[in-house]
Formats: sequence, structure tokens, C-alpha cells
Amino acid sequence: MSMASNLWTAWAQQTAAVVSFELRKFLAGRKWVFPILLAAAPVSLVTLLLFFDPHPPNNADITEIFAVMFQTFMLRLMILFGCALVFANLYRGDMVTRTIHFYLLTPARREVLVAGKYLAGLLMTATLYGTTVAITNILIHSANGQAVAEAHFYNGPGMSQLLSYVCIAALAGVGYGSVFMLTGFLFKNPAIPAAFVLIWESANVFLPAALKKISVVHYLQSMTPVPIPFGPFAVITAPASVFVSVGGLAVFTVAVLIVNALMMRRAEINYSSD
Repeated sequence: MSMASNLWTAWAQQTAAVVSFELRKFLAGRKWVFPILLAAAPVSLVTLLLFFDPHPPNNADITEIFAVMFQTFMLRLMILFGCALVFANLYRGDMVTRTIHFYLLTPARREVLVAGKYLAGLLMTATLYGTTVAITNILIHSANGQAVAEAHFYNGPGMSQLLSYVCIAALAGVGYGSVFMLTGFLFKNPAIPAAFVLIWESANVFLPAALKKISVVHYLQSMTPVPIPFGPFAVITAPASVFVSVGGLAVFTVAVLIVNALMMRRAEINYSSD
């Protein structure tokens, strides 16, 4: 085995070790409480609909209702703030507990640390919010009974729509995760950048086409299987293709992670200023 192969193997093992440690920290502490509460919100709303609405809408209307819920509440609030809570604390939590120096003293490249922390956050958010989207979609389409739900998922477009929504939720974690991981490194209070990102992403429908392309939600919305109206003041632009959307998010994420890694290489920890 060549030296380069051995080096890549060592980096992969170190990255896996960081991922495992970050996942254990997340589950052992209380950091999971608020992200899970956010994930529980749409499931709870749909459960209330099932129990207390004796005359639910027809399946076509339900499909549109879920599309609106997904593109407004889930993408712009649930997943965005969930990623802010998870990814911003990957650095900030270690700074607050004054333990990040243990990472920096290990014989591992700081790029490996960045990659491991990012992958751990992505596993948490993609699993949590992808599962939430799937459960919510299945529950809301069960409002008119099992027979209607089975016809929707097995004889209609339901299954392909469900898979699309879950994949988009995971891609949202890819894009938003890289942003909030970087802001968690730069800002002591993650609420400030989270509020700015929320305003920018929410205002995306009113921005000109050139500015739309520098937001995460533009590419996510372009892939949604059911388009929704955004009102008379929205600026209508052609959605990006799936290839452009996925490629754009990938390039954006890699660029942000490279910046993060470069900053991490130059970082000097000074707890007295935190």
C-alpha cells in the first residue's frame, strides 16, 4: 500500500473518530432537546388534524397543504433553526466548556476536525429532519383513511414526492449546516447570524433573479415536487434544474468548508476573551 493510500486511510479513521465522539456528545448532553422539539412541531400539528378535524380536505388539497407547510415552515424555520442549533454549537459548545484545545492538541490535521464535526452535524440533522418530513407526509395523507393513503403512495405520485421531500430536507442540512458551522466559529451568539439567514431566506421570493442564486432556499425550492404560490409581490424566476441545484449546493458547501478549514488552521484559542 502506498504512502498516499496510508495517509488517506489515517485521515478517514480520524474523521470517523471525530464523528463518533461528536454524536456521543450530542446524545449525552441536552443539546438534542430543542432540535427535537422543532422536529416534533409539524408531527404534532398533523396529529391534531387527524384527531380533531372530522372533515379533512381531499387528497389533492392535502398535497398542496403539505407543500406549503414544507416550503414555509419546514425549510425556512424548522430545518434552518435546527441546523443553527446543531452546527453552531459544534465549535461554540467546546469553547463554552473550554475543551476545544483537547481537539487541537491531537495529532490530526485541523481539516480532519472540520470534516468530522461537519459530518456529525449532517448525520444528526439529516436523520432527524428527514424522518420528521417523512412521518408528517405519511400522517397528513392518512387523514382520509388508509385506502386513500395507499392509493396516493402506491398508485399515485405520493412515493416519489415523499422521497423528493426527504432528499431536499437532507440537502437543506448540507447547505445550512456549512453556513452555521462557519458562523458558530465566528460569532459568540449564534442567534444573530441565524436571524440574518432567516430574513435573507424568507425574503428570497421578493429578490431579483441574480440575488436569488446566492441563497440556499432557491436551489431547494427548485427541486420541490409541488410548487406553491407566493403572492402577487413575489418575483417569479425559472427554477434551477436538479443538476444545477445539487451542483450549486455542493460547490457552495465545499467552498464554505474550505474557508472554515483555513480559518481553523490559523485559529489560536484564547479562553480569556470568550
